[in-house]
Amino acid sequence: MNIIVILGHPTKGSFNHVIADTAVSKLRENGHEVIYHDLYAEKFDPLLSGEEIPKEAELDPLIEKHCREIKDADGIIIIHPNWWGQPPAILKGYVDRIIRAGVAYEFLEGDDGEGVPNGLLKAETALVFNTSNTPEIREREIFGDPLENIWKNCIFDLCGVKNFYREMYQVVVTSSLKKRHLWLENVAKTVELYFPPEK
Repeated sequence: MNIIVILGHPTKGSFNHVIADTAVSKLRENGHEVIYHDLYAEKFDPLLSGEEIPKEAELDPLIEKHCREIKDADGIIIIHPNWWGQPPAILKGYVDRIIRAGVAYEFLEGDDGEGVPNGLLKAETALVFNTSNTPEIREREIFGDPLENIWKNCIFDLCGVKNFYREMYQVVVTSSLKKRHLWLENVAKTVELYFPPEK
């Protein structure tokens, strides 16, 4: 399978980077082809211009490449920290520029863009790994777990991805080395479950 892995964290050596490395290693161990983008390291430009919004817009070649990759992927893995209940701006910009009409979704004839879009992504499964410094109960009961809503309901469900799973590792700032090792074991097991070895 062809799996795309997208990382959105600015600090090299962060736990998010280790999560990404663990996921990529497990995918390759299982015989999958991996396309890996560290958006900060690649200096991805998150700014969507007005000229780029129309479906038929002429796109920068790099953006076209990203669009082809996400459209052709058999699976998607997203890794990022929880910042104010949202992904980092660079990752939001990736969604704005790449998860676009004609690539990830389309509105059917006569819909006028007001209804539920028809998903176009080939990927059947998307995994999202998040880190947070907010305790789970507070995240769920006070904030309503906004990242689950963003990725599952507002993005992947509407783009045709049938299977979705998200894992949040928390609280990172006070976590022990032992706890982090257990979290990384969980990352590997989750990747193994959803993207098992190629036969």
